[in-house]
Amino acid sequence: MPSEQRQSESVSTPGSSFQKQLSLWDTVNIIIGIVIGVSIFKVPSLVFGSAGSIEAGFAIWGLGGLLMLAGALCYAELAASIPETGGDYVFLSRTYGNGSGFLFGWAQFIAINPGNIGIMSYVFADYAISFLNACGYEIPAGWSVILASTSVCILICLNLLGLMVGKWAQNILTLAKVIGLAAIVVSGFYLGLQGAGDTILEPAAQATNAKPHFGLAMVFVLYAFGGWNDAAFVAAEVKEPGKNIPLALIAGTAGILVIYLLINFAYLWGLGYSGLLNASTPAAELLGNAWGNHGTRLISLIIMISSLGAINGLILTGSRVNVRLGMDHRFFAALAHWNRRVNAPIFSLLSQGVISIGMIVLVGTKAGRRLIDAPFTVFRSDFINWEQYQDGFDTLLVATAPLFWTFFLLTGLSLILLRFKAPELERPFRVPLYPVTPILFCLTCLYMLYASLEYARGLALLGLIPVLIGVPLYWMSRRKPSA
Repeated sequence: MPSEQRQSESVSTPGSSFQKQLSLWDTVNIIIGIVIGVSIFKVPSLVFGSAGSIEAGFAIWGLGGLLMLAGALCYAELAASIPETGGDYVFLSRTYGNGSGFLFGWAQFIAINPGNIGIMSYVFADYAISFLNACGYEIPAGWSVILASTSVCILICLNLLGLMVGKWAQNILTLAKVIGLAAIVVSGFYLGLQGAGDTILEPAAQATNAKPHFGLAMVFVLYAFGGWNDAAFVAAEVKEPGKNIPLALIAGTAGILVIYLLINFAYLWGLGYSGLLNASTPAAELLGNAWGNHGTRLISLIIMISSLGAINGLILTGSRVNVRLGMDHRFFAALAHWNRRVNAPIFSLLSQGVISIGMIVLVGTKAGRRLIDAPFTVFRSDFINWEQYQDGFDTLLVATAPLFWTFFLLTGLSLILLRFKAPELERPFRVPLYPVTPILFCLTCLYMLYASLEYARGLALLGLIPVLIGVPLYWMSRRKPSA
């Protein structure tokens, strides 16, 4: 028993106490570093294509920034009031009971986090192919799945070896991100000054035939802004949280919005409207137009490194959320097993890798898609319209978005409910303009849930069915009170 007790402590101790070590500047940097990932290199063409016009596209980006602030303020109050490891897992358990927290943890384990890993791995694969093409290699069709799966395998293996991958990957990611964003802005303005900016007026003469889908555009925008829920987790570690948290969130949100608007303007000025819509890798094409193959190779390599860092971060953080699930539920106890020699949750990492690769293969291959379709052919042969989705990135994002927004909605509501259920709870930071801010956030989540379901249709079952399996698992996995 002493060894088991020491193992439990090794798992739970990191989240059991918080030291006030983060300054205002530290918090702003954390927020910007978390939110700005690799999606800005991928989603702008999807956003403007769904918006239907340049004006609507920029309006949606601006609205996304405001909604990000509303959500971040809500999470800041919750994180400061309940400074425990687990984030939404703890908020939902405190508000609705242990079952809701379990379903969140299970959804993260079986669908949401593996889906995000798959999404980032497809970004890596797309830009790896672009890099190899620029180097003169002809890449056969179907290699996106192979490259995406390989990236996950390599990073899982490195984490299993106990290397300092997380620290180095984060440093490389930040550096690559800064270089890549600066290169995009400089290249876009360079091409614009050379006359390419005239094509930005193309929508007036060459309107797209596709019907605008504003809800889908907002799904992509808010995915690009995603991460403020993770940023709020540092609330309990910020010096003078009542003052610094809102200042950091406002400054961070404003900074991210300005950066995103500059990047989108650079894309449009350098590629033109139709050029952006037709670019699956807009950053690579932009630098290729400006600097030739050298530019394409440079930005593709930068984004490949950035993508690997993002995948590694998801693997590290996701495996730790799985540990909390294993600590609280005996059916998943293996996930909480911590190998002290390498200082890593071995079974959590392995299971996360297997599920992630499974999702990559299922949505990215014809055989995988036929396997998904098989149970539904009894009802309709075209239950999931695969032709509607461009690639694995698009497919996994659309499939997991309904789950993402469901739990966001429940967390937003938990802030309001806890005001009534736990009025005695100490709240170092309170959401400004309450209840308008949380209601705005909840309405946004509700609309995004509707929009994501309306677009995903049958594909939503790819994420929903595994989560529903968690209901009977919860009853089987509850620990006895003595545990």
